[in-house]
Amino acid sequence: MNDLLKGRVAIVTGSGQGIGRAIAMGLAAQGAKVVTNNRKPGSTGNAMVTDAQFEKLTDEKKEWYKKTQAEFNGDAETTAQAIRDMGGEAVAYFGDISKFDAAEGLIKTAIDNFGRIDILFNVAGAFGFGEIDEISEELWDKVTSVKPKGYFNTIRFAVPYMKKQKYGRIINCTSRAFMGDVIKHAEYCAANAGVVGLTRAAAIELREYGITCNAFAPFAKTRAAYELEAVNMTKDKPLMVNDGQPPAFDWTPTPEMIVPFLIYLASEHSEMVSGSVFTLAGNQIQLHQEPVICRSMQKATGAEPWTVEEIMQDAPRALFADYHSIADQ
Repeated sequence: MNDLLKGRVAIVTGSGQGIGRAIAMGLAAQGAKVVTNNRKPGSTGNAMVTDAQFEKLTDEKKEWYKKTQAEFNGDAETTAQAIRDMGGEAVAYFGDISKFDAAEGLIKTAIDNFGRIDILFNVAGAFGFGEIDEISEELWDKVTSVKPKGYFNTIRFAVPYMKKQKYGRIINCTSRAFMGDVIKHAEYCAANAGVVGLTRAAAIELREYGITCNAFAPFAKTRAAYELEAVNMTKDKPLMVNDGQPPAFDWTPTPEMIVPFLIYLASEHSEMVSGSVFTLAGNQIQLHQEPVICRSMQKATGAEPWTVEEIMQDAPRALFADYHSIADQ
């Protein structure tokens, strides 16, 4: 174990398996005391694959799915125990961060056990697939109640402690879907766009207190990745726009590959980095450009308001020269 984060206390939501587990283990390996978290004890099972969809898989694919699912089984306690087994300090907290009181209880667990909270990783998430005119209210609420609502809840209760100590690192998990996606899951795109907005707002507001807030969009093996591949195999309806295919799960990088950069963001050495969004894919680290105004048109000060006719005449040249819609593949 190393000591880059020695003396720091970290919370990692959604750390029973996958990316969250890898982050929790990585933080502990650098000396941090860790509070692990997921909704309830035991494996969370399938998030999206139904029994009917599972039965449509070939025998070979069923075996692949069960083997892969077993590798991702785990909960907050199994992760905490793995940290303790390697000589670290960790406690588990079971609770749904989309619930205000459960999020408060998570932060209090860090305070009660370790006396402070320095690092907050929001990794918990929910997902689902469907065409925009078929997404149910239940699915919309399921996904958006975790992101961004649950992330707000944990930040809400962690920030007062961070303000007092004039130090804090908040790192939120988003997805490149915040820009829209080629996968049909509008509710997930909206949820992750909310995470980016929340991250940027928190970064601006909390800067004076020595608290940074950043977001990362991971491309790594997760439950969402293998369930997407399994659902796509059933081909009830294509999940990808233009009938494309999701990335092959077996070629997808492991969660552990993205952890070193996240440890850097969680350390004192990233003091100047806040309000940014990064895509992490294996050994590739990408910083997203800030949104900028690329073209504009304006009438002279004091002029009459634009008419529709004037806009029809001027907009193609002034606003839409070389324009390309994100909807065009």
